[in-house]
Amino acid sequence: MQVYIFVLLFGAVLILQATVLDFISVFNIKPDLVMLLAIFSGFLLGKREGAFWGFAGGLIEDLFSGSYIGLNALSKMAAGYLAGVAGDRLYRENILVAAGVTFFSSVAGLLLNYLLLLHLGIGISPFYALLRVIVPTALYTAALVLLLFGRVSRFVLIRSKDLL
Repeated sequence: MQVYIFVLLFGAVLILQATVLDFISVFNIKPDLVMLLAIFSGFLLGKREGAFWGFAGGLIEDLFSGSYIGLNALSKMAAGYLAGVAGDRLYRENILVAAGVTFFSSVAGLLLNYLLLLHLGIGISPFYALLRVIVPTALYTAALVLLLFGRVSRFVLIRSKDLL
């Protein structure tokens, strides 16, 4: 049952990210909802689930975008795994901890995405990539945690009790 819920969530998040988020972008920066969902699954469910759902969501995002299959899959897998490692070691119920983990995991995932693009021969200025794309996107994504984390964590806790 939980797999179907995550598949539906990733589908809804991809549709939202491709359509509605263009209207709430700030200076052409919009939050990465697929990464946010991968980080939530890693932080709340563990590093295996975070890596799996990050890879699956990133792969679906790559298939929709049609270019460089595996680029988003690897970066979101890394972010989900890092969030899972942090979730094992930190206090999961604190919303500020969740926002900090989301920020640093997003930065790591987006940096990996940048490095993979450099390896593919797509040259982007490091200053521009870091200060105009990576950090603002990570901040915007972490700001969404303040709005969504309470509901998502309650939902996951209720679902995990139902499975036991």
